[in-house]
Amino acid sequence: MAIITVSREMGSGGIPIVQKAAETLGYRLIDGEMIETIAPEYGLTREVLTQIDEKPPAFIDHLDRQIELGMNRIQLIVLEQALQGDVVIYGRGGQDLLEGIDNVFRVRVIAPFELRVERWAEREWIDPDLAYSLVRKNDQQRAGFIKYYYDRDWDNPIDYDLVINTAKLSEETAVRQIVAGVKDENLLQMKKQSKERLRDLIIQKKIQIARHADDRIEDLTFQIGVEKGHVTMEGHVYSEAEKLAAIDDAKSIEGVTGVTANLKVVGYRSVPRDH
Repeated sequence: MAIITVSREMGSGGIPIVQKAAETLGYRLIDGEMIETIAPEYGLTREVLTQIDEKPPAFIDHLDRQIELGMNRIQLIVLEQALQGDVVIYGRGGQDLLEGIDNVFRVRVIAPFELRVERWAEREWIDPDLAYSLVRKNDQQRAGFIKYYYDRDWDNPIDYDLVINTAKLSEETAVRQIVAGVKDENLLQMKKQSKERLRDLIIQKKIQIARHADDRIEDLTFQIGVEKGHVTMEGHVYSEAEKLAAIDDAKSIEGVTGVTANLKVVGYRSVPRDH
């Protein structure tokens, strides 16, 4: 089971690199097109994908709840595809979503801003000023997405195993570097443990989806952890009924072996959602 995640800047040339790497290795490519194909199986429409994919939240309570629900469903797609192994995950915060999975090879594709603007203008046949605006906005959205959902600076090189600057390296060299990197012995020694951890992450994600879809639960701030199928919930809820609903949601997920609910019932409530 080998997993490659690729983070890229707009206009960096990441698309042809990731496509050629997947083809060379014989891996399945998990990208926006692939996710859109199977999204209906997860209750996701094209409109929902366009609204939420790789964007920060809207900071409107009722809308953000739906955004979080959709985001968790996208993440479940990525996790279940990763469990099958031999995949290249393009974007979607894959390097953060798979945190703690030892045999993930994390790649970052970059290029200087001015070069990326020039490339985008040429590729899309648009005015350079418009390309400048689009690339800048895209950078901000993706950086905001990673910061909000994973609390990480997406430009930090220490978070990647390989950073490729396409201002200096050709597509062919970039592909060779990826292919060589994923075959390193250090990535091939923890397969069994990685599968176990992935299964726990899938259970966790399914519980998070159930929680967001459950109208019985108003507060969504409590944390969910899963280890070898055992679920632990930490935080607070607004009522005993919400606590019981959270436990019920967790127990409904296949693969759960037990639930520990360290949820404190507090005496205050948030502003009603329709206000």
